[in-house]
Amino acid sequence: MGDKSEAIRTENLSRIFGTNTAVDRLNLTVEKGELFGLVGPDGAGKTTLLRLLTAILDPSSGNAWVGGRSILDEGEEIKEHIGYMSQRFGLYEDLTVMENILFYADLYDVPKKERPPRIERLLGFSNLTPFKDRRAGNLSGGMKQKLGLACTLVHTPEILFLDEPTNGVDPVSRRDFWRILYDLLREGITTIISTSYLDEAERCTRVALFDKGRLLLVEKPDAMRRSFPYPMLEIWCDDSRRAGEITKRLEGVKNVSVYGDRIHVSLDREERGDSVVTALRNESIRVLDQRAAMPSIEDIFISTIGQEQ
Repeated sequence: MGDKSEAIRTENLSRIFGTNTAVDRLNLTVEKGELFGLVGPDGAGKTTLLRLLTAILDPSSGNAWVGGRSILDEGEEIKEHIGYMSQRFGLYEDLTVMENILFYADLYDVPKKERPPRIERLLGFSNLTPFKDRRAGNLSGGMKQKLGLACTLVHTPEILFLDEPTNGVDPVSRRDFWRILYDLLREGITTIISTSYLDEAERCTRVALFDKGRLLLVEKPDAMRRSFPYPMLEIWCDDSRRAGEITKRLEGVKNVSVYGDRIHVSLDREERGDSVVTALRNESIRVLDQRAAMPSIEDIFISTIGQEQ
């Protein structure tokens, strides 16, 4: 396997379905104790990659080591040491919160004497203690996700794989879920989370931008922002969508992202900012404010995909 600090390493890992290459000769290392974000649009290959790393799916070629074990011939051992929460995690809606956790404790052969303190801690950890006798089918989407995470953690995995766990969850529950992930990070549990919410990437210790089965960029969020090669202008205006369309056509504009009542414009050089604002005003767009800005992960992702294409 190599370096003892590695939780995961892939070597030319590929998976092909017919004519579709879902994961394309991937070389990636995740260190122990990282909260690692796998970020990309739907169909990028994120789920396929997680299914390969959790030894659910066999690769078409290449190999990967998870906790020092090869996915090719140590898949069953890998499954004993990891937790995997898929997009459709198998909660039993007719069972209560407590019954679901006990079911997974049975499934993972958690010793009987270790269960009470561990389960009590997980219920407290996920704020589910008041709901332990409620049927899972009667929980909100956010609470179901937290219960799914508690079930995944009942056997204390070394490495946690989460496939878009906050997809479709309300903003408050998303925030709660991330608070739990930070607690796990403090405990030294390695977590790989896939997400299509680019704002969530900002919260990871390191991020892989992933599209069409390939890694476009792997870096810490701060370093990613600092290394962005283009100056960026943030403009508040009264019709941001139309402003975005106008700006895209202007000379020297590398990329435009629309965020509510403002746009982010990356430019080939800083002094072009004034001509962008003038062009918007000439098109009867009311510019309310403007300032130099640091790019978001979303800006970087859109720009990187644009360059690839």
